[in-house]
Order: sequence, then structure tokens, then C-alpha cells
Amino acid sequence: MTFATALWTAEMGLVAKMLSYDSRNFHAWHYRREVVKALEELKRQELGGEKGHASAAVEASMAEQEFEYTTKMIRTNLSNFSAWHNRTQLIPRLLDERQADDTARRKMLDDEIDLITQALYTDPYDQSLWFYHQYLMTTLSPKVPERALVVRTLTRHERMEYLDAQLDLLKDMLDGTDDCKWIYQALLTTSQQYLDLDAGNERISTIEMRSWLQQLRQLDPLRKGRWDDWSQTLNL
Repeated sequence: MTFATALWTAEMGLVAKMLSYDSRNFHAWHYRREVVKALEELKRQELGGEKGHASAAVEASMAEQEFEYTTKMIRTNLSNFSAWHNRTQLIPRLLDERQADDTARRKMLDDEIDLITQALYTDPYDQSLWFYHQYLMTTLSPKVPERALVVRTLTRHERMEYLDAQLDLLKDMLDGTDDCKWIYQALLTTSQQYLDLDAGNERISTIEMRSWLQQLRQLDPLRKGRWDDWSQTLNL
């Protein structure tokens, strides 16, 4: 082991200890990403003379272990924005490095939706969970660059099926938590995606969307300008 590798390995141990004391410390998470980048680069250099550039990059990658680390940290504390954020960065890279086929990509998407659904039912008031839910819903949009998609072969009908299921889920979540603004926001953003795919559908009514927006006005009056802008965007 070279001096540089030993130094960065020791730094990885330090940052792991920091996160064991405060798993949500975003400074520590940012530094961890820098340490991982340095260790991967050193490994790539070490392998560069023996393998092709592409194969060396994959073999040097720490994406798999970092993905598992985010899983561990999320299971320890669901309210870990940085762990969820790291997951959004790792998934596209992980799928490419695995050379995942369509079946594997669909399983990844379904597993991640199941994971965030369980988390949301546990604590629907946690903003960090809604951040990840929004990320997954964004990957269903045909407007997203291909490299950012979890599944690259979804048909229009399949996208609508995913969004349909989410609308049912979100409406169900309102039972007992109708004071949670994040649910109303998710209902409106999901509805907007659905309407982009099928503007003439009968699944979503203007009356419903107006009622959700009205709830947001009442629950979060300080963001009145945002709700006004949303009203104009959605023609409500």
C-alpha cells in the first residue's frame, strides 16, 4: 500500500467514525465523497498499466460499497438527507457499472419505490424522504436525460401505471395525516407528470387539484407566492 493510499484509507476511517456520532452531518458526508473519489483515483492509477481504462475504472469503483453504506445509514436513521442524496448519485452509476439489463433496472426501480414507500408510511412528515420520492418520480419522466434514468425502456403506458399507483398511495396516506403539506405537494407534482403524459385523462380532476392547492395555502401561508405560481402553471 502506498503512502497516499494509506493516508486516504485512514481518512475514510475517520469520516466513518464522525458519521457514527452524527449520521446526518452533511460536512462529513461531503468529505466522505471526496475521500472515495481520491481512493478510486489511486486504484485506477494502480490498475491503469494492467487493464484498459474502462475496466480499470469499474474495478476501482467503490459505488457498490457506498450504496450499501447508504442502505445501512438509512436503516439506522430514516431522516438522513445526505444518505438519500448519495443514493441518487450512486444508482445511475451503479447500474452502468453492473451493465444492468432491463430486468435488473426495473427491479432496482421497484425496490427503491418499495423502500421509500415504507419510509413514508413510517414518517410522512420527514422532508428528506420526500426528496428521495421526488427523485424516483422524476426518473419516470421522458424529459430526463437517458443517463439519469433508472429504467430506459419504459413505455408511456408503463409510466402512467407507476404514477397511477403513486396517486393511490398518496391519497391513502392522507388518512390520518391530512395536515402534512408534503403529501399535497407530491399529489400535485405527480398529477402534473400524469397530465404531461395524458392531458385528456379522467383520472385527475381539476377540483381535486384545486383542493390540494388550497390545503397547501392553509398549511404553509408563508409560501403564498409559490402556490400562486403553481396555480398559474397548472391552470388552476
